[in-house]
Amino acid sequence: MIRAKSLYHLILYSIVFIIFLTSSFTFIIIDNAFDDFNEKIQIMKKDYFSKQKDLIQSDIKKTLKFIDYYHNKYKDKKSDKEIQDDILNAIEIMRDKNSIDDYVFIYDFKGTSLYYPISANNIGKNLYEFTDPTGKRVVKELIDISQKKNGGFVKYIWFKPKLKDEALKISYALSYKPWNWTIGKGIYIDEIDSLINEKRKEHDEKISNYILQILSLTIMLVLYSIFIYKNATILIVNDVKEIGKYLKETQKSDTRISQNRLIFGEFKVIANYAYDAMHNIKDKNQMLEGINKHLEEKVDEQTKALSDLVESQKRFLKNSVHEVNTPLSIIRTNIDLLKRNTPTNKYIANIESGAKIIQYIYDDLSYLIKKDRVEYPKEYINFSEYLVERLNFFDSIANANDLYFINNIEEDIYIKFNNTELQRIVDNNISNSIKYSKPKSPIYIRLSYFNDDIVEFSVKTNSEMIENKDKIFSDFYRENNSRGGFGLGLRIVKEICDKNLVIINLDSNDKDTKFTYRFRINENTTS
Repeated sequence: MIRAKSLYHLILYSIVFIIFLTSSFTFIIIDNAFDDFNEKIQIMKKDYFSKQKDLIQSDIKKTLKFIDYYHNKYKDKKSDKEIQDDILNAIEIMRDKNSIDDYVFIYDFKGTSLYYPISANNIGKNLYEFTDPTGKRVVKELIDISQKKNGGFVKYIWFKPKLKDEALKISYALSYKPWNWTIGKGIYIDEIDSLINEKRKEHDEKISNYILQILSLTIMLVLYSIFIYKNATILIVNDVKEIGKYLKETQKSDTRISQNRLIFGEFKVIANYAYDAMHNIKDKNQMLEGINKHLEEKVDEQTKALSDLVESQKRFLKNSVHEVNTPLSIIRTNIDLLKRNTPTNKYIANIESGAKIIQYIYDDLSYLIKKDRVEYPKEYINFSEYLVERLNFFDSIANANDLYFINNIEEDIYIKFNNTELQRIVDNNISNSIKYSKPKSPIYIRLSYFNDDIVEFSVKTNSEMIENKDKIFSDFYRENNSRGGFGLGLRIVKEICDKNLVIINLDSNDKDTKFTYRFRINENTTS
């Protein structure tokens, strides 16, 4: 839908629409008139040829009746040669000599020309094999069709005396069998062209009148639109200016606009609405000023309280992590001492498993606290040895949960990565595999080259299907709340992988779940 941005555009669109509308009507009228003209031409041609064919057919039949009458009357008194000469002389006398294209022709059945008034040179010649420019044997076809009961018509190309050139012709031929004569008469088809040209001139004049009338109407409509534009827009603009002046005045005074200042009733209504709106805006502005004053004070108070709370939480978390480290180190040391004396004690193994879980959680929290203020430089790491070391760390935890590792680790795989960040990726995946695997099931750990530039690390478990794959890497999200944890581990993994351009692929179904990570061996770009 076209939207006018001003009165000028509105009037311009109206003029364009009028021109388009009248042009469309003109085209439709001309097209319909042209179709009607062509239809009339076809009807006229059909009627013309039908009448002309009936006329020459009637003339030939009359000629045959005259020949038959004269022959029967004098056959006992004169010879056939004398009777034939009398008849040919009579036909010549009756011919309209002013119309050189209107004549009767007679041939015998052998094709010899007996009567041809336009060209006496052809009389006596045998034209049976004569052909027109299209190859049609004209005389032969006329003789053949004349011997039928009612004769017939033949269309061919023949010399036209009036034009002194060849033209399309149609002739009717009928035979007088007692003498083996073929008698015919024809009309030239191009004679209809003069009639059609006259009709075409009449049609063109009619179309010109239509176009002139429509053009006059279009000009009148355009002039009327311009008149409306010049007069109506002046009045509208004056009212708009008055409303503009009034809106400026209301900033100083609180009075309604005088109705006499405006002409159109619609603008009077608009002015009243504007006054009500301005009055309400002033009242609400005063209310908002008071509310904003108190709101700013409240926001400042709450912001300060919130900042103090966040800072207190950061200090608490930092101090807590720091305080956990000392007793955790003592526990680990004493466990190592106890294992020397009783290496197969299951209670000690359970305590060690719990201590390692606390150690893993401590490492996650420590990384969260330090990651924004500590740099993590990259170095070349033997990923194969490092992964075996971390699996040994988690082995007791897996045993305590009736699980076991199945490893497929290629040797001497090196990548350029930060040791702390790599530990967070590996530890979180192994810890989650232990946490969510079904009892007494294997955990498949694989490390191999994907290609010359990429290393693939994967962890596959027999566990429940992950329903929300898009949320699994979000903060504090856990598929199973009954299994414990903070829901931060995979968020840390995702953040490290995005930073180091590590590609993550998660595949989970009813049977198993597989996390796959693809590391660039020499990637030294972060994002």
